[in-house]
Amino acid sequence: MQFIDLAKQQSLIKANLDKRIQDVLAHGKYIMGPEIKEMEAQLAEYVGVKHCVSCSSGTDALLMPLMAWDVGPGDAVFTTPFTFIATAEVIQLLGATPIFVDIDPKTYNISPELLDVAINQVFEKGELNPKVIIPVDLFGLPADYAAIELISKKYDIKILEDAAQGFGGQIDDRKAGSFGDAASTSFFPAKPLGCYGDGGAIFTDDDELYEKLVSVRVHGKGGDKYDNIRIGLNGRMDTLQAAIVLEKFTLFPNEVKLRNEVAAKYNELLSDRVVIPEVENGYTSVWAQYSILAKDADDRANLQSKLKEAGIPSAVYYPKPLHQQTAFNHLDYQDGDFPVSEEMSQRIFSLPMHPYLEVSDIETICGVING
Repeated sequence: MQFIDLAKQQSLIKANLDKRIQDVLAHGKYIMGPEIKEMEAQLAEYVGVKHCVSCSSGTDALLMPLMAWDVGPGDAVFTTPFTFIATAEVIQLLGATPIFVDIDPKTYNISPELLDVAINQVFEKGELNPKVIIPVDLFGLPADYAAIELISKKYDIKILEDAAQGFGGQIDDRKAGSFGDAASTSFFPAKPLGCYGDGGAIFTDDDELYEKLVSVRVHGKGGDKYDNIRIGLNGRMDTLQAAIVLEKFTLFPNEVKLRNEVAAKYNELLSDRVVIPEVENGYTSVWAQYSILAKDADDRANLQSKLKEAGIPSAVYYPKPLHQQTAFNHLDYQDGDFPVSEEMSQRIFSLPMHPYLEVSDIETICGVING
């Protein structure tokens, strides 16, 4: 049994995928070829924003807006410690200070109430300039943007939505990628919409930000590549990867429905042996991961061992919150500072999740857990 079955997906589009790749080989425009613009236009329309800027990875998709906003030393950027390191890594790369905020125990996303407190505390201290909030759409579920957008207006700071796991999710009629001042996503192969390598994209309605992102993506270029008006990076996405995303995108809307059907079946079959994920009314998750809670760390180890014996893969996202990672020791956070994140990291684990998971496989997985 596969944790994520990319082979099944590929088999459904193999002929058209091969044609897409051959078209790129034929025109030979491997960097910023026509498929890049085609993909950007399709994804911007899907998300419901004016602009999509493709880039070389989900990490660069987080880094580039911060660069365009001149985030740097003396600035505070607020995010969750219960996420992959890339979210906070980009803050530190620019010399800004990550300010971690604990999560809601039901959604695993950043707590708006605690966010408000954290921003207020930074303002009161007066040592740092609160600049950006980076909420994460963890496991495919959008964060509470109604509350977060009110907080951003209250303090006049920007929002960068980290939709690396959330692309395809929704709140009412708004798609993930459309919240805040800008949003980033990742096309890492394991993501709900992935390519066959690294890739990412940024979404925004802000014309000025769009122009800056296009510049940052190619070494801060101005009128031409030898006229550099700012410091940028080599953040371009390969044309071949855009061609792959374009073909996989033909399946994507239906795959979002199929992922939700898989999650609904898990929810139906799993007993109170574990805590199943909750999705509030009005929210749609894209189920980048289907994550459940064991009673404690020992119980998780026991359940994962039983699954392994049955030939069923599982994974832990995330075993150690960011404030406990060596890379952030200099921030002087202590164990116990973010109790919800710390508890979740000891109890959470993820089951196989992809659009083509058979009901019989779901029944087998749930049987092992419930047994």
